[in-house]
Amino acid sequence: MLLDTASLYFRAFHALPDSIKSKDGTPVNAVRGLLDIIARLVTDYRPTHLVACWDNDWRPAWRVELIPTYKRHRVASTVPGGVDVEETPPGLVAQLPLIREVLDALGLAVVGADQHEADDVIGSLAAQAHVPVDIVTGDRDLFQLVDDERDVRVIYTARGMSNLEVLTDVSVVRKYGVLPVQYADFATLRGDTSDGLPGVPGIGDKTAAGLLKDHGSLDGIVSAAADPEAPMSARFRAKIAESADYLKVAPTVVNVVRDLFLGSVDGRLRAPDDDQAERLDGLANELNISGPLGRARKALATAGEASG
Repeated sequence: MLLDTASLYFRAFHALPDSIKSKDGTPVNAVRGLLDIIARLVTDYRPTHLVACWDNDWRPAWRVELIPTYKRHRVASTVPGGVDVEETPPGLVAQLPLIREVLDALGLAVVGADQHEADDVIGSLAAQAHVPVDIVTGDRDLFQLVDDERDVRVIYTARGMSNLEVLTDVSVVRKYGVLPVQYADFATLRGDTSDGLPGVPGIGDKTAAGLLKDHGSLDGIVSAAADPEAPMSARFRAKIAESADYLKVAPTVVNVVRDLFLGSVDGRLRAPDDDQAERLDGLANELNISGPLGRARKALATAGEASG
Protein backbone atom coordinates (compact mmCIF):
# COMPACT_ATOMS: atom_id res chain seq x y z
CA MET A 1 0.00 0.00 0.00
CA LEU A 2 1.45 3.34 -1.13
CA LEU A 3 0.07 6.44 0.59
CA ASP A 4 -0.06 9.82 -1.11
CA THR A 5 0.64 11.22 2.34
CA ALA A 6 0.05 14.91 1.67
CA SER A 7 -3.30 14.17 0.05
CA LEU A 8 -4.33 12.29 3.19
CA TYR A 9 -3.10 14.73 5.81
CA PHE A 10 -4.70 17.67 3.98
CA ARG A 11 -7.96 15.70 3.99
CA ALA A 12 -7.58 14.91 7.69
CA PHE A 13 -6.80 18.55 8.55
CA HIS A 14 -9.91 19.86 6.83
CA ALA A 15 -12.14 17.07 8.15
CA LEU A 16 -11.46 17.66 11.85
CA PRO A 17 -11.64 20.87 13.91
CA ASP A 18 -8.38 22.61 14.79
CA SER A 19 -9.62 22.80 18.39
CA ILE A 20 -8.10 19.32 18.78
CA LYS A 21 -4.76 20.13 20.40
CA SER A 22 -1.76 18.57 22.09
CA LYS A 23 -0.83 19.33 25.69
CA ASP A 24 1.23 22.35 24.61
CA GLY A 25 -1.64 23.77 22.53
CA THR A 26 -0.41 22.73 19.08
CA PRO A 27 -3.25 21.61 16.79
CA VAL A 28 -3.13 17.86 16.15
CA ASN A 29 -6.28 17.37 14.08
CA ALA A 30 -4.27 16.33 11.01
CA VAL A 31 -2.18 13.92 13.07
CA ARG A 32 -5.26 12.31 14.62
CA GLY A 33 -7.13 12.15 11.33
CA LEU A 34 -4.21 10.64 9.43
CA LEU A 35 -3.79 7.94 12.07
CA ASP A 36 -7.46 7.00 11.81
CA ILE A 37 -7.20 6.95 8.01
CA ILE A 38 -4.23 4.58 8.21
CA ALA A 39 -6.01 2.35 10.73
CA ARG A 40 -9.07 2.18 8.50
CA LEU A 41 -7.08 1.41 5.34
CA VAL A 42 -4.94 -1.25 6.95
CA THR A 43 -7.95 -2.91 8.60
CA ASP A 44 -10.05 -2.93 5.44
CA TYR A 45 -7.42 -3.76 2.80
CA ARG A 46 -4.91 -5.85 4.82
CA PRO A 47 -1.66 -4.79 3.14
CA THR A 48 1.52 -6.69 3.97
CA HIS A 49 3.66 -3.61 3.28
CA LEU A 50 2.94 0.12 3.64
CA VAL A 51 4.96 3.15 2.52
CA ALA A 52 4.09 6.77 3.29
CA CYS A 53 5.27 8.59 0.17
CA TRP A 54 6.45 12.16 0.78
CA ASP A 55 6.75 15.37 -1.24
CA ASN A 56 10.41 16.31 -0.90
CA ASP A 57 9.62 18.87 -3.61
CA TRP A 58 5.95 19.49 -4.35
CA ARG A 59 6.76 21.74 -7.37
CA PRO A 60 10.00 20.52 -8.98
CA ALA A 61 11.93 23.19 -10.90
CA TRP A 62 12.30 20.95 -13.94
CA ARG A 63 8.53 20.76 -14.29
CA VAL A 64 8.15 24.52 -13.77
CA GLU A 65 10.78 25.24 -16.43
CA LEU A 66 8.64 23.36 -18.95
CA ILE A 67 5.28 24.81 -17.85
CA PRO A 68 5.73 27.98 -15.73
CA THR A 69 2.09 27.92 -14.60
CA TYR A 70 2.53 24.49 -12.98
CA LYS A 71 1.01 24.79 -9.47
CA ARG A 72 1.87 28.51 -9.51
CA HIS A 73 -1.44 29.47 -7.88
CA ARG A 74 -0.46 27.42 -4.81
CA VAL A 75 2.89 29.13 -4.17
CA ALA A 76 3.08 31.11 -0.92
CA SER A 77 6.68 32.24 -1.52
CA THR A 78 9.42 31.35 -3.97
CA VAL A 79 12.81 30.04 -2.86
CA PRO A 80 15.45 30.63 -5.58
CA GLY A 81 17.49 27.47 -5.95
CA GLY A 82 15.37 25.68 -3.36
CA VAL A 83 11.88 24.31 -2.79
CA ASP A 84 9.07 26.87 -3.12
CA VAL A 85 6.83 27.20 -0.08
CA GLU A 86 3.33 25.86 -0.70
CA GLU A 87 0.33 27.80 0.56
CA THR A 88 -0.58 25.74 3.60
CA PRO A 89 -2.71 26.63 6.63
CA PRO A 90 -0.41 27.56 9.54
CA GLY A 91 -2.17 25.02 11.75
CA LEU A 92 -1.18 22.26 9.34
CA VAL A 93 2.40 23.50 8.89
CA ALA A 94 2.94 23.10 12.64
CA GLN A 95 1.81 19.48 12.43
CA LEU A 96 4.05 18.26 9.61
CA PRO A 97 7.04 17.50 11.89
CA LEU A 98 4.67 15.73 14.28
CA ILE A 99 3.27 13.61 11.45
CA ARG A 100 6.78 12.57 10.44
CA GLU A 101 7.65 11.76 14.05
CA VAL A 102 4.55 9.64 14.62
CA LEU A 103 4.96 7.73 11.35
CA ASP A 104 8.59 7.03 12.23
CA ALA A 105 7.66 5.91 15.74
CA LEU A 106 5.14 3.47 14.24
CA GLY A 107 7.96 1.97 12.21
CA LEU A 108 6.41 3.00 8.90
CA ALA A 109 8.65 3.71 5.93
CA VAL A 110 8.49 7.37 4.86
CA VAL A 111 10.04 7.80 1.42
CA GLY A 112 10.68 10.93 -0.63
CA ALA A 113 13.08 11.89 -3.42
CA ASP A 114 14.81 15.23 -3.87
CA GLN A 115 13.52 17.27 -6.82
CA HIS A 116 10.52 14.98 -7.11
CA GLU A 117 6.97 14.82 -5.87
CA ALA A 118 5.35 12.02 -3.92
CA ASP A 119 3.60 11.06 -7.19
CA ASP A 120 7.00 10.18 -8.66
CA VAL A 121 7.92 8.11 -5.61
CA ILE A 122 4.60 6.29 -5.88
CA GLY A 123 5.06 5.74 -9.61
CA SER A 124 8.54 4.33 -9.14
CA LEU A 125 7.63 2.05 -6.24
CA ALA A 126 4.56 0.80 -8.10
CA ALA A 127 6.52 0.16 -11.30
CA GLN A 128 9.27 -1.68 -9.45
CA ALA A 129 7.03 -3.72 -7.13
CA HIS A 130 6.85 -7.49 -7.33
CA VAL A 131 3.60 -7.72 -5.36
CA PRO A 132 0.12 -6.27 -5.93
CA VAL A 133 -0.08 -2.54 -5.21
CA ASP A 134 -2.83 -0.32 -3.80
CA ILE A 135 -2.24 3.44 -4.20
CA VAL A 136 -4.23 5.63 -1.82
CA THR A 137 -4.81 9.17 -3.09
CA GLY A 138 -7.30 11.91 -3.82
CA ASP A 139 -5.27 12.96 -6.87
CA ARG A 140 -6.54 11.93 -10.31
CA ASP A 141 -3.03 12.21 -11.78
CA LEU A 142 -2.22 8.80 -10.34
CA PHE A 143 -4.95 7.10 -12.38
CA GLN A 144 -2.28 6.68 -15.06
CA LEU A 145 -0.67 4.02 -12.84
CA VAL A 146 -3.71 1.71 -12.71
CA ASP A 147 -2.78 -1.57 -14.36
CA ASP A 148 -4.89 -4.72 -14.05
CA GLU A 149 -2.17 -6.87 -15.60
CA ARG A 150 0.30 -5.87 -12.86
CA ASP A 151 -2.42 -5.75 -10.17
CA VAL A 152 -2.00 -2.03 -9.47
CA ARG A 153 -5.13 -0.28 -8.23
CA VAL A 154 -5.98 3.20 -6.94
CA ILE A 155 -8.04 3.63 -3.80
CA TYR A 156 -9.56 7.04 -4.49
CA THR A 157 -10.46 9.19 -1.49
CA ALA A 158 -12.10 12.20 -3.18
CA ARG A 159 -15.57 11.22 -2.00
CA GLY A 160 -14.43 10.74 1.58
CA MET A 161 -13.20 7.84 3.66
CA SER A 162 -16.71 6.45 4.02
CA ASN A 163 -17.12 6.25 0.25
CA LEU A 164 -13.79 5.01 -1.09
CA GLU A 165 -13.61 4.06 -4.76
CA VAL A 166 -11.29 1.29 -5.94
CA LEU A 167 -10.19 1.99 -9.50
CA THR A 168 -9.19 -0.68 -12.00
CA ASP A 169 -8.82 -0.54 -15.79
CA VAL A 170 -12.56 -0.96 -16.24
CA SER A 171 -13.52 1.81 -13.81
CA VAL A 172 -11.09 4.32 -15.37
CA VAL A 173 -12.61 3.57 -18.78
CA ARG A 174 -16.08 3.90 -17.33
CA LYS A 175 -15.30 7.28 -15.73
CA TYR A 176 -13.32 8.90 -18.56
CA GLY A 177 -13.60 6.81 -21.70
CA VAL A 178 -9.84 6.17 -21.81
CA LEU A 179 -7.55 3.40 -20.63
CA PRO A 180 -5.23 4.14 -17.70
CA VAL A 181 -2.27 4.03 -20.09
CA GLN A 182 -3.93 6.92 -21.98
CA TYR A 183 -4.81 8.93 -18.88
CA ALA A 184 -1.71 11.17 -18.87
CA ASP A 185 -2.36 12.11 -22.53
CA PHE A 186 -6.01 12.72 -21.64
CA ALA A 187 -5.01 15.04 -18.77
CA THR A 188 -2.53 16.84 -21.02
CA LEU A 189 -5.22 17.56 -23.61
CA ARG A 190 -8.03 18.65 -21.30
CA GLY A 191 -5.77 20.43 -18.79
CA ASP A 192 -6.15 20.65 -15.04
CA THR A 193 -6.72 23.96 -13.29
CA SER A 194 -5.80 22.46 -9.91
CA ASP A 195 -2.27 21.87 -11.22
CA GLY A 196 -2.04 24.94 -13.45
CA LEU A 197 -2.04 22.90 -16.66
CA PRO A 198 -3.67 24.95 -19.42
CA GLY A 199 -4.59 22.07 -21.72
CA VAL A 200 -5.59 22.63 -25.33
CA PRO A 201 -8.20 25.42 -25.51
CA GLY A 202 -11.57 24.09 -26.60
CA ILE A 203 -10.77 20.45 -25.78
CA GLY A 204 -12.57 19.05 -22.74
CA ASP A 205 -13.06 15.57 -21.35
CA LYS A 206 -15.32 14.19 -24.08
CA THR A 207 -13.30 15.59 -26.96
CA ALA A 208 -10.01 14.43 -25.46
CA ALA A 209 -11.42 10.93 -24.95
CA GLY A 210 -12.77 10.88 -28.50
CA LEU A 211 -9.46 11.94 -30.01
CA LEU A 212 -7.61 9.28 -28.02
CA LYS A 213 -10.14 6.66 -29.08
CA ASP A 214 -9.57 7.59 -32.73
CA HIS A 215 -5.79 8.03 -32.65
CA GLY A 216 -4.58 5.99 -29.69
CA SER A 217 -2.18 8.44 -28.05
CA LEU A 218 -1.10 12.07 -27.96
CA ASP A 219 1.64 11.30 -30.48
CA GLY A 220 -0.98 9.75 -32.74
CA ILE A 221 -3.20 12.83 -32.41
CA VAL A 222 -0.33 15.22 -33.21
CA SER A 223 0.68 13.10 -36.21
CA ALA A 224 -2.90 12.98 -37.51
CA ALA A 225 -3.27 16.75 -37.11
CA ALA A 226 -0.21 17.23 -39.33
CA ASP A 227 -1.40 14.73 -41.95
CA PRO A 228 -3.98 16.16 -44.37
CA GLU A 229 -5.04 12.62 -45.29
CA ALA A 230 -5.82 11.61 -41.71
CA PRO A 231 -9.45 11.76 -40.51
CA MET A 232 -9.65 14.84 -38.29
CA SER A 233 -11.78 17.95 -38.52
CA ALA A 234 -10.15 21.22 -39.54
CA ARG A 235 -11.25 22.70 -36.23
CA PHE A 236 -9.28 20.22 -34.16
CA ARG A 237 -6.30 20.30 -36.52
CA ALA A 238 -6.09 24.02 -35.85
CA LYS A 239 -6.39 23.60 -32.07
CA ILE A 240 -3.66 20.97 -31.96
CA ALA A 241 -1.39 23.08 -34.19
CA GLU A 242 -1.91 26.19 -32.06
CA SER A 243 -0.94 24.26 -28.94
CA ALA A 244 2.10 22.56 -30.48
CA ASP A 245 4.64 24.12 -28.09
CA TYR A 246 2.59 23.13 -25.03
CA LEU A 247 2.04 19.59 -26.32
CA LYS A 248 5.79 19.08 -26.79
CA VAL A 249 6.60 19.67 -23.13
CA ALA A 250 3.40 18.82 -21.23
CA PRO A 251 3.82 15.01 -21.29
CA THR A 252 7.09 15.31 -19.37
CA VAL A 253 5.27 17.35 -16.72
CA VAL A 254 2.14 15.19 -16.55
CA ASN A 255 3.68 11.74 -16.74
CA VAL A 256 4.64 10.32 -13.35
CA VAL A 257 8.30 9.31 -13.08
CA ARG A 258 8.63 5.55 -12.76
CA ASP A 259 12.37 4.92 -12.68
CA LEU A 260 13.66 6.67 -9.55
CA PHE A 261 16.30 4.75 -7.65
CA LEU A 262 15.01 4.81 -4.08
CA GLY A 263 17.38 2.33 -2.50
CA SER A 264 16.14 -0.45 -0.28
CA VAL A 265 12.67 0.34 1.04
CA ASP A 266 11.43 -1.93 3.83
CA GLY A 267 7.70 -1.36 4.07
CA ARG A 268 6.86 -4.60 5.86
CA LEU A 269 4.29 -4.18 8.60
CA ARG A 270 5.26 -5.45 12.02
CA ALA A 271 4.38 -4.87 15.66
CA PRO A 272 6.52 -2.22 17.38
CA ASP A 273 9.42 -3.40 19.50
CA ASP A 274 9.82 -2.37 23.14
CA ASP A 275 11.70 0.85 22.35
CA GLN A 276 9.12 1.88 19.76
CA ALA A 277 6.29 1.03 22.15
CA GLU A 278 7.78 3.28 24.84
CA ARG A 279 8.20 6.11 22.35
CA LEU A 280 4.63 5.67 21.11
CA ASP A 281 3.28 5.76 24.65
CA GLY A 282 5.09 9.05 25.19
CA LEU A 283 3.72 10.56 21.98
CA ALA A 284 0.20 9.37 22.81
CA ASN A 285 0.36 11.23 26.11
CA GLU A 286 2.19 14.32 24.82
CA LEU A 287 -0.01 14.85 21.76
CA ASN A 288 -3.31 13.70 23.26
CA ILE A 289 -3.68 11.07 20.53
CA SER A 290 -4.11 7.93 22.64
CA GLY A 291 -7.28 6.81 20.84
CA PRO A 292 -6.23 7.15 17.19
CA LEU A 293 -2.66 6.05 17.88
CA GLY A 294 -3.95 2.98 19.68
CA ARG A 295 -6.21 2.12 16.75
CA ALA A 296 -3.35 2.54 14.28
CA ARG A 297 -1.01 0.42 16.42
CA LYS A 298 -3.60 -2.36 16.69
CA ALA A 299 -4.31 -2.35 12.95
CA LEU A 300 -0.63 -2.38 12.00
CA ALA A 301 0.22 -5.10 14.51
CA THR A 302 -2.65 -7.30 13.31
CA ALA A 303 -1.62 -6.82 9.68
CA GLY A 304 1.99 -7.59 10.56
CA GLU A 305 1.03 -10.83 12.31
CA ALA A 306 -1.15 -11.87 9.39
CA SER A 307 1.66 -11.31 6.89
CA GLY A 308 4.08 -13.37 8.93
